[in-house]
Amino acid sequence: MAGQRGFFDVEERLKQLSAKGDSLERLNAVVDFALFRADLERAVPRSDRAKGGRPPFDHVLMFKTLVLQASHNLSDERTEYLIRDRLSFMRFLGLGLGDTVPDANTIWNFREALTRARIAGKPAIEVLFERFDTALSAAGFLAMSGQIIDASIVAAPKQRNTDEEKRDIKEGRIPAEWAKKPAKLRQKDRDARWTVKYTKAKPSEAGMPRVDLAVPAFGYKNHIGIDRRHRLIRRWTVTDAARYDGALLPDLIDKNNTAGDVWADTAYRSQANEKFLADRLLRSQIHRKKPKDKPMPRRTARANARKSAVRSAVEHVFARQKGPMGLFVRTIGITRARTKIGLANLVYNMQRMVWLSGPAAAT
Repeated sequence: MAGQRGFFDVEERLKQLSAKGDSLERLNAVVDFALFRADLERAVPRSDRAKGGRPPFDHVLMFKTLVLQASHNLSDERTEYLIRDRLSFMRFLGLGLGDTVPDANTIWNFREALTRARIAGKPAIEVLFERFDTALSAAGFLAMSGQIIDASIVAAPKQRNTDEEKRDIKEGRIPAEWAKKPAKLRQKDRDARWTVKYTKAKPSEAGMPRVDLAVPAFGYKNHIGIDRRHRLIRRWTVTDAARYDGALLPDLIDKNNTAGDVWADTAYRSQANEKFLADRLLRSQIHRKKPKDKPMPRRTARANARKSAVRSAVEHVFARQKGPMGLFVRTIGITRARTKIGLANLVYNMQRMVWLSGPAAAT
């Protein structure tokens, strides 16, 4: 029968994790989480402990807990379990085997407080994102070589509503039956929307055309702008899934980028956007649309292909978020969705910074 594990056994196991390449250890080595402390303390102030009670958890520890959640799309219950279960999670948070672990309710309360908080008139998550963007620039990762704009749907639990309920929601009203049942109303997301995502089918090997696919989707949209050089998210905003992509381009332009080129797909091609870019001396690299009822001119097709080679970099960001990070909105309402998606954008930048810093960053 194995003997009781001691301190040196745990240290040996942690050394083995480091030797295998603990990604959280590297993240701790590269990102200075202390830079978020002042903003977190303003966003989530502690109550007066004159009446006693359990000491509150450190702000940075709780924020790092949210980073763990965003990295793996974990529920609050699952996060609590994995912190207790995994040595790598405990080391990332600076916890020992005998230390108290934040439970699911504590995690939920901290995230809710962060969601409600505003700092200098801005949502707290936006301030935290900007704080880290400043740190990225100070570390030498400037926004360079132009910017790429795009949006991606982030799924949310589907709502099964009647046609009348859908009509009330679109017109900004609360359906009468929901108003009578507060418990039901709390479970209904009135901000998320249905949309249709089109997938163009490629011709078959025999050259026969195939039918394009129209896939319905429900949830929100993550609109982002990345810099071409480092592929870091520089600007972002969140809307419902039905919002037109092109209308958000002015909100996603980064004035600090060292180059003037802007890449985007045809959804962003409009006279208003072209004028917006030209007025700011920015060069439009937005794809041109196919003329109605006419074949695409060969010259335009070649130009679009060259633009696609650059623009495709933004798809890697979304692939990372929806793949390893498993981005999915479990919460109700756009305010919580903004915090959820904003954290995912922030954590992506943290992980990207680790990659850009190279293997030496962990030493």
